[in-house]
Amino acid sequence: MDRVLSGMQASGKLHLGNLVGALRNWVRLQDQYECFYFIADWHALTTGYAKPEDIKQSTQDLLMNFLAAGLDPDRCTIFLQSKILEHAELHLLLSMITPLGWLERVPTYKEKIHELQDRDLSTYGFLGYPLLQTADIIIYRAKYVPVGVDQVPHLEISREIARRFNYFYKEVFPEPEALLTEFPKVPGTDGRKMSKSYENAIYLSDTPETVEQKIKTMMTDPARKRRTDIGDPDLSPVHQLHKIFSSKEEQEYTAHGCRTASIGCLDCKKILIKNVLAVLEPIWAKRKELVDNPDILHEIVNKGTEKAKKVAQETMELVRDVMGLGKF
Repeated sequence: MDRVLSGMQASGKLHLGNLVGALRNWVRLQDQYECFYFIADWHALTTGYAKPEDIKQSTQDLLMNFLAAGLDPDRCTIFLQSKILEHAELHLLLSMITPLGWLERVPTYKEKIHELQDRDLSTYGFLGYPLLQTADIIIYRAKYVPVGVDQVPHLEISREIARRFNYFYKEVFPEPEALLTEFPKVPGTDGRKMSKSYENAIYLSDTPETVEQKIKTMMTDPARKRRTDIGDPDLSPVHQLHKIFSSKEEQEYTAHGCRTASIGCLDCKKILIKNVLAVLEPIWAKRKELVDNPDILHEIVNKGTEKAKKVAQETMELVRDVMGLGKF
């Protein structure tokens, strides 16, 4: 089977956007490919180096959500980035051949500096993030990386670095291909894209009461100031969530009710609350099971890390050989 590689940064709690945009897709892929999924705790240090204590909690929360969302350690390999030192070795070796300009032109480099102005990001770790990401991918010689169309430019630098290595030395790395998937934009409670940074997220670890309250206070079409005002569902973030979590009949009912003012915004939100809770309840049940049995988490990570490490070690033996390292 062709190999797929993807990971998530241990930089906070997962939300509905992560579930819809990535985790659900990962669950589907584990029946079609040999899948390697990892928790990127080193990557979390690129922006969160001043608070390393937060990374441990985020790592545990991330792993619980991986499993609660449906990832099966018997059908995919789940591991922790920092437990496999070969990632760091390959990162170092790739840094010797990667032009500085390649890193500076990565689309999100300047965007994140602007977005996270409260942090000092003038570090090599932050600039070299794409290089470490490349090492994460190509060390497993993965054929595919699941991404949305907007993320293809981020994968292209990994392809260029792999190509440059193969040119200088020998064909060791396949150029990773984008496994294009449709990632629907999940709006947050304020209408912007759901994001931890915007503090507008519904988290997988929220309580039912918190989820209900967040949805009840979501913005809708600003034109509906009174119950009798008609609205445009296409301008309502609540309707966008209906498209993801509600049935076609419910979408049509709430959209028509908005346009004709036959239902109020709270009635519309109650239907959405019911459907979101239906998605989250089995995740909460699985999370509780894992919280009550923490040894399971350690067992799964250790088993997955052992398997991933063998693949990484095989790759690094090839890399050292073609680069003439360790020989005298």
